[in-house]
Amino acid sequence: MARPTNRPSLRHHRAHHDVVRHSSRRVGGEFRAVAWLVRHPLFALIPAALIAAAVLIGALLTAIATGSLVLVVVIWCRLHPPSFDRWAAPALRAMWRRWTAYRGRRWSMLLADCGLAQTNHHTGHIDAPRVLRVRSATPSIDTLHVRLTRGQDLTLWTGRTEPLADALGAHRVAVARQRPGVLTVVVERDMPFRFAIPAPTIPASAESVDLTALPVGEDEYGHPFALGVPGRHVVVAGASGSGKGSLIWSPLRAMGPAIRDGLVRVHVIDLKGGAETRRGVPLFHRHATTAAQAIALLTDVRDEMKARQQHMADYGLRRLDVSTATPLDLVVIDEMAMLTAYGERNDVREALRLLAEILTQGRACLTSVMGYVQEPTKDVVDVRELFTTRICLGVTAASHVDMVLGDGARERGALADEIPGDEAHAGIGYVIDQRSRLPIRFRAALVTDDEIDELAARCAPPAPPELRAIDSKDAA
Repeated sequence: MARPTNRPSLRHHRAHHDVVRHSSRRVGGEFRAVAWLVRHPLFALIPAALIAAAVLIGALLTAIATGSLVLVVVIWCRLHPPSFDRWAAPALRAMWRRWTAYRGRRWSMLLADCGLAQTNHHTGHIDAPRVLRVRSATPSIDTLHVRLTRGQDLTLWTGRTEPLADALGAHRVAVARQRPGVLTVVVERDMPFRFAIPAPTIPASAESVDLTALPVGEDEYGHPFALGVPGRHVVVAGASGSGKGSLIWSPLRAMGPAIRDGLVRVHVIDLKGGAETRRGVPLFHRHATTAAQAIALLTDVRDEMKARQQHMADYGLRRLDVSTATPLDLVVIDEMAMLTAYGERNDVREALRLLAEILTQGRACLTSVMGYVQEPTKDVVDVRELFTTRICLGVTAASHVDMVLGDGARERGALADEIPGDEAHAGIGYVIDQRSRLPIRFRAALVTDDEIDELAARCAPPAPPELRAIDSKDAA
């Protein structure tokens, strides 16, 4: 016979626990208010400071001081916009948008409508992710740090970025994981590039050239967008008319004096008959317009790279410094598909072999490649993965974005396939920020034909002695 017991049954305990857990009553409003004030101390401190000032110095003086402060801010905004936009505007804009767009019931309902929040059926309260921080570096970009609710993850948010952008009235929304339980959400409210970016100024001297950070445009935050060349290989993908020419000529203008002084040798392959690059021929160390010339050019660059490797081995060097004795060899390939896919089979095979050798071994030997392609598929650019810096301008297919920038780049906001193909949007593209892994949108500088001619006239290197001898015989 079972022994009688006065203890409540396990089923009774579970039922009692469920009743407590699913109580329809919320935490008292006074405690929720205190918790809210702890998270937003300025909301209480500012009114308290005004009341204290009114008691201590009088209401009139407090009103005058407050009005004077507002007047100073307005005058600062109108008198010196650059400093105001740098120091004051981001903080004021972030504060305003936090209170008007990213908090309270409006934010909770917006997330619920987008499938990113749930309604507690017992309390009627919406359990929504909370915004921890708002940054607004520019009028068009808000960066939010959002704490997830239990059960949510990054994939849920990346799958809801388009509905969230529509709900916020934004151009796009990008999402990345910042730390466990917290996401970085970038809200781009409108297109930041309304005007073309002027061409980079040609530096006054080679000493002014920084080959590790060549200014070639601006990013969406208004900061200079720079490309590093030594030790890196760059691939630029973009449909016809997307502005690839801007990323050919802008780096060359930014390094112009280094070309003139023999610190950089530019080797150009243009198998479209030289149409894009003909104006800059005086700048180039070599210029190939046929497949045979291109393979000969790559062979010479590869041989020079091998000679430098031997020199480094003989002297125990790990890397070389840019000098007139060991200049940076920059290989520029316009429309790589003509070299790597659409030519004769033997030429394509040899070109790919040489390119792979240069891309895998050229880093320490001051040998870099900049390639430009319309269709970045693997069968067109078989060596795509060997490029360390990848840039995606406007492309024609959504799949091209991930091919260039890496898996998931489009889901994180790199909407390069949605960039219009007209002149007003030429040069706009995306690159992955190496620290945050978020796509950064930029616009490359527009370089006109006259500015290319100016570059060729000012920065063409002197002809080698053997060419000068030939020219002298021709002149005679």
